[in-house]
Order: sequence, then structure tokens, then C-alpha cells
Amino acid sequence: MFLKQLFLKQLLRNKERINIQHMNSIDSKSIATGRDVMRTEAAAIEMAAGRLGTSFAAAVDTILAAPSKVVVCGIGKSGHIGAKLAATFSSSGTPAVFLHAAEAIHGDLGVYQPGDPTIVLSKSGSTAEVLRLLPFFKRFQSPIIAVLGKTDSPIGEAADIVIDASVVQEADPLNLMPTSSSTVSLAIGDALAAALAKARNFTAEEFASFHPGGQLGRNLLMTVQEVMHPIGSVACVTRDATLRDVVIAMTRAPLGAACVLSSVGSLEGIITDGDIRRILSTEADILDKQVGACMTPKPIAARPEMTLGEAVRIMEDRPSQISVLPVVSREAGRCVGLIRLHDAYQPNFS
Repeated sequence: MFLKQLFLKQLLRNKERINIQHMNSIDSKSIATGRDVMRTEAAAIEMAAGRLGTSFAAAVDTILAAPSKVVVCGIGKSGHIGAKLAATFSSSGTPAVFLHAAEAIHGDLGVYQPGDPTIVLSKSGSTAEVLRLLPFFKRFQSPIIAVLGKTDSPIGEAADIVIDASVVQEADPLNLMPTSSSTVSLAIGDALAAALAKARNFTAEEFASFHPGGQLGRNLLMTVQEVMHPIGSVACVTRDATLRDVVIAMTRAPLGAACVLSSVGSLEGIITDGDIRRILSTEADILDKQVGACMTPKPIAARPEMTLGEAVRIMEDRPSQISVLPVVSREAGRCVGLIRLHDAYQPNFS
């Protein structure tokens, strides 16, 4: 019986070892495949970038001259790419809408105004739904900019401007799925959007005005003064106070730090929760220590008029991140508040 149990245990251990080896083999193959796909797509983008020329510049000029907006048209995977590009154009100063090639003939052509350029996306250059629309585009006096995987094609012949989005091969193992081709189309569209934004001198402030609901817009549109805790709700002490006084003040105003102020309200230093913990880890009796010996003197500070993004960069773009910043007025040099990294990322629903 003992030998039988020992034999079974050994079988289980061998099975576990085989399973682990099998999983490791699967993992390594998956990683290798993933890297191959990404490198193939990157190479395809590099080749497409090298082909950009006068047709790309003509597309930018045509869109800049448009009286109202751009229409981006496609179907299937090209349609998904087109919807993303329309959103990118709109968010970067070029009004755009996406037109689904199958829905267009059922009323969606109503988005057109005379002269609206159309960006058509097609890998084959012979997408039936798009070909059916070409006469209608002409009727709307719409310049046709075709981003095609095959330039020598029916759509290529009918288009006013053709941008070559061909690829040597798709990136999937079967060379069938739209991978390299869709990625190249997306990259060309992004390049158009960026070139248009640069030509329009599109600013970060304008970009923020189109993104008021996200953190990006919050960082660009809001100021430190709008987010900070005013000095009346911040723990404040003088440099001759004790750490006991600091702990009491920070308990009443739990913002993670206390500002050390002079008699006239100017900032002399800051002491944080972390400072107190570090002191406590090395010294037993700390409550009677004076703040002046423990604080960080002349700390970096924010200005009330700074954008939230500038304050976040001060806190994050440094070898050792900080989570709180005192806020000091430029004119009087007085400490007027405190801003925490948490406040910067806390949505304002008021």
C-alpha cells in the first residue's frame, strides 16, 4: 500500500511538472506571436510613412479649404477605423462626421453640405457599398480623398486624391485579418488630423475646450485656485511649535500636511504625514521636538493662477513624487492654501 501511494504521488508530481512546462511553452509562443504582430504592423507604418508625398499634402489643403466639415466613410473594419478618425478630427479642430457606407443610402447622406470633402477608407479599393456612393459624392460636389490598400482600383480611379495605404502582408499568422492594413489606415488618418491641427495653429486651450469632461480638460481648464483647500481649512503652525501641536492641527485639518508660516503668513516650510512617520521610526520621543528642526524649509509651491496640469507636473515629474503642494500668492508672497494630488484627480461634480 505504501509503495502504491508513493507511486501515485510521484505520478501527480510528474503531471504537474508537465503541465507547468506545457503552460510555459504556450506562454512563450503567445509572447513571440504578439511581438511578431506588433513588429509587422510597425514596419508597415514605417513603409507607409516613407510613401507620403504630394497626395497627402493635397488632402490637407483640400480639407483646410472645406466650407464646413469632413465626412469619413467606410464599412467593416475600415468603418470602425473611420469612426475613430472622425472623432479625432473633431477633437483637434477639424469638424467631422462618420458616414456608414451601408446606412448612407437610407437617409444618412443628409449630413452633406455642398463641398464637404469625403475621406473614403477601403483596403481592396473596390468595396461595393462605397462604389455605390461615389456618384452621390460627386453630386454633392464633394472632393473624394481615398485611403486605399490598393490604389489601382475602381475607387482609386474615381477619387480626386489617393493616399497609398498598401501593406506587404497582414500581421496575423494567416495573413487574412485586417491588422497591418487597418493599422496603417489609422496611422494615415492620425497623420492627417495632426497636420491639419498644426496648419490651423490649434492650441492646447482649444483642445481642452473640446474635452471638458475628462482629466485632460480638467488639467488644462481649471486652475489651482479652483481646486485648492483655502488656508483657513489647512493645518498651519509656526516654526517654534512642537510636533504635538502639528499632530493636533493635522487631526483637525486632515489634508496630509501642515504649512509652517511666519507671523505675517509667508511660507517658511512644510511638514507632512510622511515626515512625522520617518521621524518616529528613528526617534522614540518626538512630540516635544520643534517644527523648525523637522520641516522641509522653503518647499516648492504652486501659484493660485497655475493650471491644474502644471501643479500635477510639479508633483509627479520628479525623482521622488510629492502628494501635497502649498499654494503661495505671487504678489504678497503669502500662503493662501494647499493642493493635494488627490484633489487634482478628484472629479468636480458641483
